[in-house]
Amino acid sequence: MLYPKFLTPNSVIGITAPSAGVGDHLESYERSLQTLRQEGYQIKETQSVRNQGITSTTGIQRAQELDELVTSPLATMILCASGGDFLMEMLPFVNWDHIQKYPKWIMGYSDPTSLLYFITTKLDIATLYGCNAGSYDQEKLHPCLKNNLEILSGHLVIQQSFDYYQKDWNEGEHCYHLTEVVYWETIHHDVVDVRGRMIGGCIECLKDLIGTVYDGTKDFVEKYQEDGILWYFDVCSQSAENFYQTLFQMKEAGWFEHIRGVIVGRVAFPKSFYADFTYQEALYRAFPELPIIFNADIGHLPPKMTIINGSMAHITCKDGKGLIEFDLI
Repeated sequence: MLYPKFLTPNSVIGITAPSAGVGDHLESYERSLQTLRQEGYQIKETQSVRNQGITSTTGIQRAQELDELVTSPLATMILCASGGDFLMEMLPFVNWDHIQKYPKWIMGYSDPTSLLYFITTKLDIATLYGCNAGSYDQEKLHPCLKNNLEILSGHLVIQQSFDYYQKDWNEGEHCYHLTEVVYWETIHHDVVDVRGRMIGGCIECLKDLIGTVYDGTKDFVEKYQEDGILWYFDVCSQSAENFYQTLFQMKEAGWFEHIRGVIVGRVAFPKSFYADFTYQEALYRAFPELPIIFNADIGHLPPKMTIINGSMAHITCKDGKGLIEFDLI
């Protein structure tokens, strides 16, 4: 696994919009840039970052703007502007050879999954599932954001579960509304203590890659079978039934070979057609004996941990509390 160079003081963070732009959340974005500059970083934006609409621009243009930062000798890392729904439109136009030739940390969450996943599973370059460009818009940063910035600078802090989380997903409010008690649920095992190489992302994006040319899963899990694989899933709005159906499809496609454990974040928009079918039931059915953690600090509902795709990880959970520790080997 190739780990790109981390940020150093005065590094340039390149921001591009492979999915939607930040046009609807310009105030949050500007606040976020101010935070990053206060941390000592410079910013280099591509042309379409501030655009409005369901995508920032065409798939071809988005790929070209990504390539502009990949090949730039100035940009140390690349930060995705926003999430969305249609990043996959740009995938056929991405210059993967350049990404392999000029490896840099690329970070985003939600729709950027499709880009991050291919880079890690197919090109063997680690990526970051954590923040988008507007995530740092708080006057006083929550510890999860401080952890994220520590990781970007190469300090791999041990990320521990938080005390409270935000029940609803709201962007652009400049603070978290932490009202609900964090409790990591375990399934099959009262205590979870697993190690393995971590991979995953937003499951709504992952399901669209199954069986396509952008699906590097089989190569990845075979290459790292001795390490074992730890899967993480961020569920945004999939119903419990569709969640289970997707897990079934992944299993039949060979994604879960050499699996050691599964960790799933809080569902942003939970729903189920059947009153008695839950996300926990889906996990019971999909993984009858595997160590599983549900409602972890991963995904759309903050606070959230930063995940290093492709890295070795140690995950523990007991009595509703847990931690994730990464090791770049």
